Amino acid sequence: MKITLRPAVPILRVFDRAKAHEFYVDYLGCALDWEHRFAPDLPAYAQLSRGALVLHLSEHHGDGTPGTAVYVELDGVRALHAELDAKQYPFLKPDLEEDEEIGLSLTLLDPFGNQLRFAEPVE
Repeated sequence: MKITLRPAVPILRVFDRAKAHEFYVDYLGCALDWEHRFAPDLPAYAQLSRGALVLHLSEHHGDGTPGTAVYVELDGVRALHAELDAKQYPFLKPDLEEDEEIGLSLTLLDPFGNQLRFAEPVE
């Protein structure tokens, strides 16, 4: 049988579904693909996506560690920065960072301490 690896899907620990929705869906523009709970009063586990970016968010104690960093390569980091800046999100005002060797990047910090590092590498 042939082995075919697929892109990894980070699991980010979150503590509040409403705050996670506000950040990931309303601010970052991800779609909520699905959400699962074993029972109505148990923690949620959800998948969000935007383009090729797929993230899992978990309220479960053992899933992920707060403060995780996720590196995401993309084309159009300036456009993403402009889109996010126009939304007037009151909890975050990220700046673009430029490095001659790494390229242009935008780092977002979610309400739970997780970092999303969007980078447009030097060609």
